[in-house]
Amino acid sequence: MKFVRDPTRIIASLLFPLLFIGVLGGSFKSGLGDTLGYDFMSFVFVGVIAQTLFQSSAMGIISIIEDRQNDFMQEVFVSPISRYSIVLGKIVGETLVSITQGVAVVLFGLVLGVSITPSKALGFLWVGIIICLFGAAFGVLLLSNLKSQRAANQIFPFIMLPQLFLAGVFTPIQNLPWLLDILSRISPMRYAVDLARGMFYTNSPEYQSVVLSHPFFNLTVIFISFAVFVSAGTWLFVRHERDQ
Repeated sequence: MKFVRDPTRIIASLLFPLLFIGVLGGSFKSGLGDTLGYDFMSFVFVGVIAQTLFQSSAMGIISIIEDRQNDFMQEVFVSPISRYSIVLGKIVGETLVSITQGVAVVLFGLVLGVSITPSKALGFLWVGIIICLFGAAFGVLLLSNLKSQRAANQIFPFIMLPQLFLAGVFTPIQNLPWLLDILSRISPMRYAVDLARGMFYTNSPEYQSVVLSHPFFNLTVIFISFAVFVSAGTWLFVRHERDQ
């Protein structure tokens, strides 16, 4: 409901993915894309849709800080509800918001000529839900112990921007220097992007050139990380509220 009532957020959440695909994807395609041997626009499209779902869900959890500043969380904690239920409710809510953005990005991909079959569209749905839940859980861990929305707005880009490149959203990352490779492997967004590409390129000749790890491995990392992020993030969140 908050998302629908905020036209500025709707425009911003849709504008940036379209710019990433149309401008950055198009500019890279004219140089790097011609030497790769596969459709670079499709490569960027899948990376951007995974990044959009992950980042949008994580950013949406900033509402926790807004609720804290408005003392709304103190009122919620009076009710006999599990703290995990409150946090999981936030995660599910932001997942629903992000999925609507993902649908808009998919439609834009069709306009650009990206080949999306019905089976791939269905695959985007279940993979997108997993990525949204994963991103929101990461947002809980990242934002649960911050005291103000201003601090969140300053720290969030610092955490997310490097992951755009470490996760291979715009460029292949099969051959990174050892230090960047380590940073890439500890970047949560990497596994979201690779899972989306594993689904999109299944049974295609480009699979080996595009996908970094088997989807089962990416799912395992995501599920384990989700449990850790939610558990640690909720514990930090509840501890901070008790100290108020």
